[in-house]
Amino acid sequence: MIAQRAEDSWQVKAACRGPQAAVFFPPAQFERKEDKLLREARAKEICLTCGVKKECLEYALSIREPHGIWGGLNEAERSRLLAERAG
Repeated sequence: MIAQRAEDSWQVKAACRGPQAAVFFPPAQFERKEDKLLREARAKEICLTCGVKKECLEYALSIREPHGIWGGLNEAERSRLLAERAG
């Protein structure tokens, strides 16, 4: 198998790269529910503009990523999608 060049990788094309990346994952300290919902909404807005949203989501589903917003979905939403696909 030929290694994929970095510039061809979907991650390089992701809209979440850069300083706004912090909104995609919970902070190290406690986060109130209202703050979590606002942070996730900001992340999902960025996902709406992303050209590799589908690739991102499929990657997160394939590795069963337990944290953060991936492909526009949070942990619970990805878990439900996986259950739907299995069922």
